[in-house]
Amino acid sequence: MALNDAKLRTLKSKGKTYKVSDSGGLYVEVTRSGSRLWRLKYRFEGREKRLSFGSYPTVSLADARDARESAKAMLAKGIDPGAAKQAEKQARRAVSEHTFEKMADAFLDKGRQEGRAKATQTKNAWLLDMAKADFGKNAVTDIKPTMILDCLRKVEAKGNYETAQRLRAKISAVFRFAVASGVAEFDPAAPLRDALIRPKPKSRAAITGKPALGALLRAIDGFEGQITTRISLQLQALLAQRPGELRHAEWIEIDFTKAVWTIPADRMKMRRPHSVPLPKQALASLDDLRRINGNGRYLFPSLRSFHRPMSENTMNTALRRLGYSGEEMPAHGFRATFSALANESNLRHPAAVERALAHVESNHVRRAYDRGEHWQERIRLADWWSGFLDEARSE
Repeated sequence: MALNDAKLRTLKSKGKTYKVSDSGGLYVEVTRSGSRLWRLKYRFEGREKRLSFGSYPTVSLADARDARESAKAMLAKGIDPGAAKQAEKQARRAVSEHTFEKMADAFLDKGRQEGRAKATQTKNAWLLDMAKADFGKNAVTDIKPTMILDCLRKVEAKGNYETAQRLRAKISAVFRFAVASGVAEFDPAAPLRDALIRPKPKSRAAITGKPALGALLRAIDGFEGQITTRISLQLQALLAQRPGELRHAEWIEIDFTKAVWTIPADRMKMRRPHSVPLPKQALASLDDLRRINGNGRYLFPSLRSFHRPMSENTMNTALRRLGYSGEEMPAHGFRATFSALANESNLRHPAAVERALAHVESNHVRRAYDRGEHWQERIRLADWWSGFLDEARSE
């Protein structure tokens, strides 16, 4: 006899599990605790099987019968409804396990395996932590463009327009990684490219006048803090490399005989090794430094540990102590100073200046033909620049 709601409500525990049939293989299993569980008995490929539909009254009688009919429709097509349900459950579990947080961590781990610079990895992790805080626990397939935009708008609201742009790009990179991994079907951050406020481009602060540059150099020479900090600023002015590349420099990279500093690819922004000619002034400073730190790994070790390089804030802090604000002259500004004055002189080939700064030619055709490092020209450029700095210092 078919079940009805009145009869279902009267089913109570009997101290043991028992069954009450409905029709078409559907029945209720009443457990010792009194739970009423929907079950379907069916045969597939000659074997008797069971399928669960949930408990009454959460799953109503009508819903249970609908589920029975759906299962029978699958059987008519030669599909095992139990196996199909298990596969769907596993698929849902796999989706729920692929959260944005886990995909972001996998993306960062991929970067580590590819040898990305530690500074780049740290910056990427810092950006993605903002996204994780907002939707990190969500499955990547459940994240909508509006959810990402809400996260980006919070950054924009603080006036950090460039950070918002970088964050969107990094979120997009994680989703592209998820698509490539077969976890997601598309990148929901891509349509937001034009939704954000574009930051106004700003030129890097730098001193480009010879008298002002001379005053800065004299101030550095008279710096009363750590000797190694003074030498780092002197070398930053002479060599015009990125501050991070200088503070991570290791003695093994310095060839005093050939007067060359070779920076390995894993520390370079463009992921290619870079050689820097060392003029006599740089060699003299390095020789002084070698007497102080020559027994360690780094040219500029941290004051707390010889096993770590000095802090990224050391040079900028020293410049602040000398009276130069970040808007006037940061450590990175020496690169812009070198570029502006070297190009302005018209004494050296512009390509040599660009290679000295480890810039890669953006024009693919010119880059294909410009394969040389302009090494001899760069040696002459380094000698000219060191002499120019000496002149500025003495004026």
